[in-house]
Amino acid sequence: MNGLKSVCILGLVLLSLAAFASSEDKQIVGGSSQLEGDQRKEALDLLNATLDQLATGNGPSYKAINVTSVTGQTVAGTLNTYEVELENGSDKKQCTVKIWTQPWLQKDGTNIKIKCTGDDGEVDSTW
Repeated sequence: MNGLKSVCILGLVLLSLAAFASSEDKQIVGGSSQLEGDQRKEALDLLNATLDQLATGNGPSYKAINVTSVTGQTVAGTLNTYEVELENGSDKKQCTVKIWTQPWLQKDGTNIKIKCTGDDGEVDSTW
């Protein structure tokens, strides 16, 4: 009887280890991960479109000129965080841009926050 219990426990441990090993490459809901390939391209397209939309309102006219990092996170929508150099005319700044999208909302489904090195405040706009 003790031998059967030991075999069952060993089997459960091995199954747990196999499940853990296979889940290492998957994104955990609520966790952030570096975006690559098509996901990175989609995130960069979103960045450019959102900066263009920001410029049509009361926001600054930023253009992304060098993106060094893009992470994505699933949180009641999608939160992408960019480490990017932004240009506003001849002014260039290192910034962190966060874009939170909730595409199912017809109003206020996109929020952008831009915090640049050396600036006291941040841009925070929703539409």
